[in-house]
Amino acid sequence: MHTKPLAAALALAAFALTPAIAQTQQYKYPFQNPTLPAAQRISNIVSLMTTEEKIDFLSTDTSVKRLGIPSFGSSEGIHGVVQRDEPTGPYAHPAIPTTQFPQPPGMGATWDPSLVREAAAVEGHEARFITQTAKYHHPMLMLWGPQADLARDPRWGRSEEVYGEDPFLNGTMVTAFIHGLQGDDPHYWQAASLMKHFLANSNENNRTKTSSDFDQRLFWEYYSVPFRMGFLDGGGTGVMASYNAWNGTHMAVNPVIQSVVIDKWKAHVVSSDGGAVRALVTDSHSFPNQQAAVVACLKNGINQFLDTYKDETRAALKAGTITEADLNELVRRKLYVTLKLGLLDPPQMVPYSSVKDSPEPWNTEADRAVSKKIALESIVLLKNEANTLPLDKQSLKSIAVIGPLANSVHWDWYGGTPPYAITPLEGIQKAVGPETKVLYAADETNHAAVDAARKAQVAVVFVGNDPTCGPDMAHDWTGNGTLPCTVPSDGREGRDRESIDLGQQEQLVKQVYAVNPHTVVVLISSFPFAINWTQANIPAILHMAHASQDEGTALAEVLFGDSNPGGHLTTTWPRSLAELPPMMDYNIRDGRTYMYFKGQPLYPFGFGLSYTTFKLSNLKPSATHLAKDGTLNVSVDVTNTGTRTGDEVVQLYVQHLKSKVSRPHEELEGFDRVTLQPGETKTVEIPLKAEALAYWNEQQQKFVVESEPVKLLVGDSSADIKLSTTIQIQ
Repeated sequence: MHTKPLAAALALAAFALTPAIAQTQQYKYPFQNPTLPAAQRISNIVSLMTTEEKIDFLSTDTSVKRLGIPSFGSSEGIHGVVQRDEPTGPYAHPAIPTTQFPQPPGMGATWDPSLVREAAAVEGHEARFITQTAKYHHPMLMLWGPQADLARDPRWGRSEEVYGEDPFLNGTMVTAFIHGLQGDDPHYWQAASLMKHFLANSNENNRTKTSSDFDQRLFWEYYSVPFRMGFLDGGGTGVMASYNAWNGTHMAVNPVIQSVVIDKWKAHVVSSDGGAVRALVTDSHSFPNQQAAVVACLKNGINQFLDTYKDETRAALKAGTITEADLNELVRRKLYVTLKLGLLDPPQMVPYSSVKDSPEPWNTEADRAVSKKIALESIVLLKNEANTLPLDKQSLKSIAVIGPLANSVHWDWYGGTPPYAITPLEGIQKAVGPETKVLYAADETNHAAVDAARKAQVAVVFVGNDPTCGPDMAHDWTGNGTLPCTVPSDGREGRDRESIDLGQQEQLVKQVYAVNPHTVVVLISSFPFAINWTQANIPAILHMAHASQDEGTALAEVLFGDSNPGGHLTTTWPRSLAELPPMMDYNIRDGRTYMYFKGQPLYPFGFGLSYTTFKLSNLKPSATHLAKDGTLNVSVDVTNTGTRTGDEVVQLYVQHLKSKVSRPHEELEGFDRVTLQPGETKTVEIPLKAEALAYWNEQQQKFVVESEPVKLLVGDSSADIKLSTTIQIQ
């Protein structure tokens, strides 16, 4: 179960070593002695480093070879470690396969943070394996993830990288992911996380020039929440600044980086994004030249650059616009990560150092089991009229597998190379017996699909988006959001979606349905689609995000009833773009997310069906009055009233009845995914802290908990509230 946790500042961890081991060691430098406090060791390293070494340390190569300090390196890692082919350079090698999980919207759709934590633990272990084994020996212990931004608008091209639209749900997943990456050891991390992208970057078109404008209340209550939770509750240490500006000041040089991210949340690594420093000169014209932009970033606490900065830093030191003391502080913060990863300590002290050269973890049953489970839990049943699903394999003599996504698994730019990939067609072929004829038709423009559907008992149509929709952005992005994506509803980094309709693909669905009313639609997509005709006419619809290596296996298990879908949506799916404010309106109170949406959505936030049915009853808060610094438990009984084992996602929302400030219609405050056998009842308890009900008081510059009545709402989506009661905050 998951509730808004109490944010607590992290203390600098000490590194312990038994006296017996310590006495046997001789150290050339004090920093090599693991019995010394971390701060003392870091100070010693800084005192020994040359100016050039300090400058070099602000790249992604954090080695200081002269002192024997290895680099912790870096890699993308929001839903799988990314290590593509590197034909040249110090770590030249072919692509390294790693376990690939569903895109973050799919991970979010599980509503299962414990499982997300398991997936991240797999990533952290695989990063250790690649870093430390002789076969690879490629440093990548800082993984660039999780993505802590919010899916404010379904047109955003990179909403495929985030968990959903709700700050608490996203923050819970972010926290779980960081815990999984970093591991459970009290002294050392398995891997380190670098959250992306701070802050409020949910438009791609002209992102290096645009400003996301909103007030402080939305900063504290919405946009920054997942980052704050990631730092203070997850123990995260790093963040990447986004390209955009907030209220006119670009994030890499926005004072909030220093005043909040570093001073309040204790970030040790703050990275620029690729080309972001240059864009401050060429795109937004915030600075006259690269040196001025670099100096501003350094003074704002940026201590990792994905851009040209070394010559500019040397020149700034010579000119006196930055000082050696400035450089020392930037390096000092970053060295903390080196210590926490155990890179300076004897291997026998660091539990994550004992990595054997075989077996490769991505080929083990343990990692594959996590991959399959998260793929299964991510599938959302959107419609199931007359119990169309699951299909009966025993009576099924023929099935048509149709559509542009039927025989492929689509990858995005922030996933890596899987050890294997099962397409939907392959999953279905493996699931059915030899007596069942599988008819496959991929082309959506000719008669093959219609012919296959006409000949089959059941037609399953696979439609969705292309996560890359064009060649590599590095070669084709022009800087103004123009990319060679030919389908208006496709989006990706660098390009927002022009439409949320399926277009020609929904015409394919219509053609198939016209000849075979026993049609199932499987939408495999990175974002919401306005599938209004499909929802109105097709008897059964499933949704899944892209990029799982077990995509086909999971879909086949759900289609044929070997697994019961239990995923729930993490964004509001509108019926049309007309229901949304303009793309650049970042004031979500104008009608964004389930909290402020003004229309009737196609599918609400939190929605998901099952092959069984559930009943919620006996809602009981542990107290009717809650002190402003107190906590109570909200309990509710959940019963499986159907005939199949299934998962229900119990969702707790609150509604402020007499607040002095504007509040959302309702706001998620806790949830629990629970598995029940037919006829089984379980009592779910969700803690609710009064501080989770606070609002940001701009005059007092702090969170304030009001004395007011608050309505507790429990249901299985934001639009399907089953039970309610009221408590008094006092």
